[in-house]
Amino acid sequence: MGGLREVAASFVVPGPAGVAIRARLRVSQADAAVLAEMGVFLGGLAAGDLAVRCRQGLGHDAAGWAVRKRELTGVSSARWAGSITKATHDQWALARRGQTAELAWLRGQITQVEARLARPLGAKADKRAGLVRGYGSRSEWHAKSRRLHALRTRLSAREADWAAGRVRVVRGGKKLAHLRHHLDAAGLDERAWGERWRAARMFLAADGESGKRFGNETIRITDTGQISLKLPAALAHPANAPHGRYVLDATVQFAHRGAEWLERITGNRAVAYRIHHDVLRGRWYVTASWQRAAAPALPLEAALAKGVVAVDMNDDHLAAWRLDGHGNPVGEPRRFFYDLTGSTAHRDAQIRHALTRLLHHTRATAAAAIAIEDLDFTDGRCREKHGRNKRFRRLISRFPTARLRARLVSMAAEQNIAIVAVDPAYSSRWGAQHWQQPLTSSNRQVSRHDAASIAIGRRALGHPIRRRTAPPPVHQSDEQGHRTAQARPETRRREGPRPRLPGPRTRSVSPGSGAKAGDQRAQHRSGHTAEHEFWQQGSLPLSL
Repeated sequence: MGGLREVAASFVVPGPAGVAIRARLRVSQADAAVLAEMGVFLGGLAAGDLAVRCRQGLGHDAAGWAVRKRELTGVSSARWAGSITKATHDQWALARRGQTAELAWLRGQITQVEARLARPLGAKADKRAGLVRGYGSRSEWHAKSRRLHALRTRLSAREADWAAGRVRVVRGGKKLAHLRHHLDAAGLDERAWGERWRAARMFLAADGESGKRFGNETIRITDTGQISLKLPAALAHPANAPHGRYVLDATVQFAHRGAEWLERITGNRAVAYRIHHDVLRGRWYVTASWQRAAAPALPLEAALAKGVVAVDMNDDHLAAWRLDGHGNPVGEPRRFFYDLTGSTAHRDAQIRHALTRLLHHTRATAAAAIAIEDLDFTDGRCREKHGRNKRFRRLISRFPTARLRARLVSMAAEQNIAIVAVDPAYSSRWGAQHWQQPLTSSNRQVSRHDAASIAIGRRALGHPIRRRTAPPPVHQSDEQGHRTAQARPETRRREGPRPRLPGPRTRSVSPGSGAKAGDQRAQHRSGHTAEHEFWQQGSLPLSL
């Protein structure tokens, strides 16, 4: 037991901090032409501003930001200039966070390769001594030594970029930019790729402003769904409304969270909008987003008062089981399957559908919380940790732990269901050891994942994963000590009467209703009746 790591405490996952909803814009040809012209023009300004910000690096300050905004205001407007410069700052900060993550990954890879190179060939791992396994052959050792030099060179370049404040950002996406050189493999021609590239580099986004009319002056959407945009100074010719604004012919309706959105704009509270063009579908969409006030997290005891639905996340399904407040499984296990193959949109739809069914099941069982594992595979996707096990590395690489948990938290918040995160240590191993075989019967086959869900739920509830131990081998008396792992010597009423069992135990007296039903001495000692008194006919009187 000395090699087991310490299990972290369970906690309630905080709710989402923001909301984003999307609706389709059924624009006319004239509206589409104006939106495309504005998007390309503002996208060019955003690209130039991002280049200036990247050249400034760590030398950026408030004075430099004011100069950039002043230059953009002259060709667009003050509001568009503010939106562009803020988007530039966010993109540069995101690139810096990506650099930080890459540096940490490179250092971890170098440490693992160096540790394995230092071990003899074919040496086995020793977790207790903290030793990793050695490489299997001389050729593999040589290939890994070359990889070590490549990683060190890459790390040196990234550290130089970090120290100088240089970031590498591609507006429109690096994947789409690389696709330009592989058009035949992607089944695209130059014209189709150019349309996707222009659409990806458009800029039609504006942050909200509290106190302004309908929460946004740059892209305004009224309570009736009318959309109007502030035209840049260089594109004032298509204006069809006062103050250099353009009103679209199309209107928009937000079906999802429409009431919440309407409440915000009627109260002139900030709402950010983004308009984008989906070239593959030939459609225009508008996305509205806003921040939510931070709600206090529900205490763990209150969230688990009505039991919990424990979920074990797997590559192709969610294994769920309802547990009561005492940690006992109730009902039958449930499995919610999904398919993670195909496109990103297909995988996302599969995850949403599985989570929707899980939430419906949770509400049907009257539970107020869902327990999940706090999984993080960022350090387990490398070749050095799992070696040649490519199948397992591919499995954990495509497993959407972060997206699944983020979607579950946001969807559960609308159903007033709390999400409890538990430490995933040994849940599958101990669940299968203590719960899989006892719960398996001829009518129910319990899988390893179902047993793991019970372990997750018991850990969330604060109970040990181990079941009640078997009675002593000799007999069931108490002379060998307490027979269960749950009842401690300091536990109150541990020797009290057992709970009433449902259903008749005899034909005459129902269980728990006898004269000595609560008499522990009568129930656990021979020579006493447990349910009713023994009756025996007495002798006849001599006077008769």
